[in-house]
Amino acid sequence: MIDYQVSSLEGYTDKIGELCFLLEHARAVTLSEIEDLSQAELDYLVYADDNSIGALLLHIASIEKVHQVITFEKRDFTALEYAEWRTAVDLQDGARRKIRGKGLDFYLHQLSAVREQTLKQLRLFGDDWLYEQSHWPNGTPINNYYLWFHVLEDEISHRGQIRLIKRRLLTSRK
Repeated sequence: MIDYQVSSLEGYTDKIGELCFLLEHARAVTLSEIEDLSQAELDYLVYADDNSIGALLLHIASIEKVHQVITFEKRDFTALEYAEWRTAVDLQDGARRKIRGKGLDFYLHQLSAVREQTLKQLRLFGDDWLYEQSHWPNGTPINNYYLWFHVLEDEISHRGQIRLIKRRLLTSRK
């Protein structure tokens, strides 16, 4: 059951607990959108240059993984990590060729494994950590709170795309 009242999750400081609640809420809604999708539905492309639901799900996991590295470890992906996650992060032509042929359990596992690590790491920080400032390469200041807000907005945005693809799937069957 999805909770529609923002609160702080137990085991976290107040603001981090609220952030975790929002992350978990967004994920619960995403998971409700994809339950019972077949491999063919996960691979479906509305147009040849679109992304599939499967690619969008792996992208959601990859963006969270990138933000783990940036905020928890204060670094960028290594070459090896980037090689592992590149296709899902970039969602270029390669995603349409490479991210396919996997069942829902594969994507659920990826999303769950990354989220488990996020929640584990966030337990280690206090609310002040959210406001720690760093800079984009161009010098623009950012903080950890914004970076994790971006994880939320990315998932919610791509969930909208998933809903559109599902609607197209339904109309293509008629």
